[in-house]
Amino acid sequence: MSADSDAERWPLPRAFSPVGPLPQAPVGHTWESLMDAALEAARQGARLGEIPVGALVAEQGGRILACSHNASVSLHDPTAHAEILALRAAGKTLDNYRLAGCVLVVTLEPCPMCAAALVHARLDGLVFGAADARAGAVISRAEYLDTPTGHRLWHLGGVRAEICAAVLRDFFAGRRAGKY
Repeated sequence: MSADSDAERWPLPRAFSPVGPLPQAPVGHTWESLMDAALEAARQGARLGEIPVGALVAEQGGRILACSHNASVSLHDPTAHAEILALRAAGKTLDNYRLAGCVLVVTLEPCPMCAAALVHARLDGLVFGAADARAGAVISRAEYLDTPTGHRLWHLGGVRAEICAAVLRDFFAGRRAGKY
């Protein structure tokens, strides 16, 4: 992939809040430190041959409820995206499918399936790294979270975007070279 196509595939995102200023990161964390944890999960997935996307769910109080990476290949499950797996695990941790008071941090802009799951989970917000010009449903191909759907959540993109995009570029370069 050339630098030009990389910039087109993973452009720098923007922030949105339907309710005023974006909130601060959960207690004891920064958005960057949470993204670093999601990046580590993404790298773990890459080592297993999964597309390197990592996600975590954190409560505003600072507790990380769940952290996951893509597992579609290993689980033979097209819905096993990092976001979905993190939401499932967080729901089990809280014993509730509603995740009000929580935020999802993910290395890549969510696809339509994952964006819909964020709304149904009633998350407060979303923080993502790289935008996805091909499949992103937050700012790139659609603005699913900005449309009235009964629940609206704030979103902030571009946190560690360059690193998140580099992890993806390196993975796909490795795949083309036969590494994965």
